[in-house]
Amino acid sequence: MKICTVIGARPQFIKSAPLSRALKQAAGVSEVIIHTGQHFDANMSDVFFEELDMPVPRYNLGISGLSHGAMTGQMLEKLEAVFQEEKPDWVVLFGDTNSTIAGGLAAAKMHIRVAHVEAGLRSFNRRMPEEVNRILTDHCSDLLFTPTTTATENLKNEGVPSDKVFQVGDVMQDAAELFGEIADQKSQIALDIQLEKGGFILATVHRQENTDDPERLEAIFEGLGEVARDIPVLLPLHPRTSSRIEAAGMHISPDIKIIEPVGFLDMIALERKSALVVTDSGGVQKEAYFQRVPCVTLRDETEWTELIDTGWNCLCPPVSGQVIAEMVRARIGTVGEDLALYGTGNVSQRIVEQIVAAQ
Repeated sequence: MKICTVIGARPQFIKSAPLSRALKQAAGVSEVIIHTGQHFDANMSDVFFEELDMPVPRYNLGISGLSHGAMTGQMLEKLEAVFQEEKPDWVVLFGDTNSTIAGGLAAAKMHIRVAHVEAGLRSFNRRMPEEVNRILTDHCSDLLFTPTTTATENLKNEGVPSDKVFQVGDVMQDAAELFGEIADQKSQIALDIQLEKGGFILATVHRQENTDDPERLEAIFEGLGEVARDIPVLLPLHPRTSSRIEAAGMHISPDIKIIEPVGFLDMIALERKSALVVTDSGGVQKEAYFQRVPCVTLRDETEWTELIDTGWNCLCPPVSGQVIAEMVRARIGTVGEDLALYGTGNVSQRIVEQIVAAQ
């Protein structure tokens, strides 16, 4: 059996690492990794394959920096050519990026079976490109692997046949367990920038709804700057965010410690040592939970509603710097319920078993 795995963005590299290990151990299964190029620079791409000991992608399509339509269209064209060459039995997709929907559409139109990992998530905000991507991908998939009961119910409510849906837990749980201890052993970043455990806030900002709205972006950095007067705020700066700040001519508080994007192991190490995570990322919300660190999410909604319900996360729409600063300060030192929200591990193995059984 041949499987083509389509990845393109940082969270997908992380999710695919434990699954690639499980596929390698399965008898009679070969994997071809296709990198669309959506995240292309070394800090956002190459470093993950090196750190996570992942197989080097057989293909890199080199598609990045375009509008949603242009990017997805070019990915469709090039993925179709790769699928024609490789003739896979299955295409495996992760999450909700342009790489995800392009892989799903290309495979479905060629009558190649599709397996969607992290299926069923919904923010119920169709203005988010990710929401459109995940809905369309779910509805052209043959196997849908959900991380939570909520995700499974979402698919049921949309009429997806139950025999296609398997609630396996979250593959990020596998990644957190697999790489958490390695991060502690190998990462020196906290020492290098002289940050003590529990003595700083870790922040990430990259989501389009924030970076492309000058008022929201300014509120975020105003709030982080206010907090940074009291406790260090560390911000690995995403390339998109950096370009939007420069284009807007924004002034960033010198109290915010800005660094280049970091690799996964360094990110895990920083999360484990931080007092609080402030983010607009879907993946980082969960990473914080896996490391049992409280989180503030700078969005109007989240797909990971169980993190809100159990007290590990809270939403803070970036309407003003003052609101953000007050919420962040209030969240320091809080903890949520001690529950296994996303399964107990071995998610990757369960996914591989279901794909093999469906052959």
